[in-house]
Amino acid sequence: MDLSRYRPNVGVVLFHRDGRVWYGRRAGTEGPHNWQFPQGGVDDGEDLELAARRELAEETGVVSAELIARTVEWIAYDFPADYGGSKAARGWAGQKQQWFAFRFTGEESEIDLEAHEEIEFDAWRWGALSDAPDLIVPFKRASYEQVVAVFAPLVV
Repeated sequence: MDLSRYRPNVGVVLFHRDGRVWYGRRAGTEGPHNWQFPQGGVDDGEDLELAARRELAEETGVVSAELIARTVEWIAYDFPADYGGSKAARGWAGQKQQWFAFRFTGEESEIDLEAHEEIEFDAWRWGALSDAPDLIVPFKRASYEQVVAVFAPLVV
């Protein structure tokens, strides 16, 4: 697959000490498929792990996290034909993502959905990793299935 038309992106699965993972509910997005993991674009020349840590901090306030795994290959998804987002308008066919698994080492009081001026999530919760494909918007489901398969051995 030619990934040159896919926007570089990172995704983060934040694991609780007990094996559950962090889900954020997308602000201003109607359900039922409005829960997802933190993710975001990569700046030109930005180190992927640093980008993942930046996105995690911006979207959740979390900085207390240790790296436990990451994907080796890019995981890509296409924007739907009727997707009106700004990324599609800029000519991207979809996004290619490197995923990082971090273990949360802080206290829940560290979680601050208003840590950054652009608020991505309006609620959060811990849940089972295996729930991810059913919570995400359908056009991202196949990529979330791949992420779950890669990180499933990390569930304690």
